[in-house]
Amino acid sequence: MSCDLAYFISDAHLGAISPDAETRETRLISFLETLPPDTGYLFIVGDLFDFWIEYDHAIRPEYFRVLHELMRLRKAGVEIHYVAGNHDFALGSFLSDVIGMKIHPSGCFTMTLQGKLLHICHGDGLIPSDTGLRILKKILRNPICQKIYRRLHPNTGVAIAEACSRISRTSIHVRYHEAEQEAYRNIAFSLLKGAPDIVLFAHTHYPEIRSFNGKIYCNTGDWIEHFSYAVLKSGELSLRRYAQENAMIET
Repeated sequence: MSCDLAYFISDAHLGAISPDAETRETRLISFLETLPPDTGYLFIVGDLFDFWIEYDHAIRPEYFRVLHELMRLRKAGVEIHYVAGNHDFALGSFLSDVIGMKIHPSGCFTMTLQGKLLHICHGDGLIPSDTGLRILKKILRNPICQKIYRRLHPNTGVAIAEACSRISRTSIHVRYHEAEQEAYRNIAFSLLKGAPDIVLFAHTHYPEIRSFNGKIYCNTGDWIEHFSYAVLKSGELSLRRYAQENAMIET
């Protein structure tokens, strides 16, 4: 596809048990279905699923609808990048080999698009108060631990993962208030003193966009409460809410 119009989403946590789970999934799929035909890129900045555990012969049925839509986009020529989040600790080959995504397992990567150097990072473990999360990430992403975990029956593995994901989501709501958001801004602004023109984070579930010396920091927010996403068009980044008729977010 010749166009490079780009969209950025994160933190949908599909599969999380909640009263509005089906409504949130339907809204996200509606958003994906209505991406304009000149879309060239879709960036998933982590935690699309509440957790992703890839067994050799099992995929959670709750993910089928969105996986089908992502495959449709790939067949239409959209290049999809998936940046691993803290709930994406066991990414395997299915998303890359079957769906056709470009996977970034480290949780961060840099690329040039529309003449802008983008630094894209889920953001978990970046700030000083995330010590516990950094330790947990090393354990969960350890190849030996993952190999042992995959030996569990999927029903057991999913139940354990659901419990861990619930704890993680609760901690996000409790911890990431103004002090933590300011810490993420400071990290982004520090990065923007270097080569990147745009820094994109996620993880906090708090959407915002700020300028720094002519450069841009953006947090893509979430698809649980804010239904927010970013758009890069002609080198200009904007932040919008799908739930409010694509209203622009100004912060």
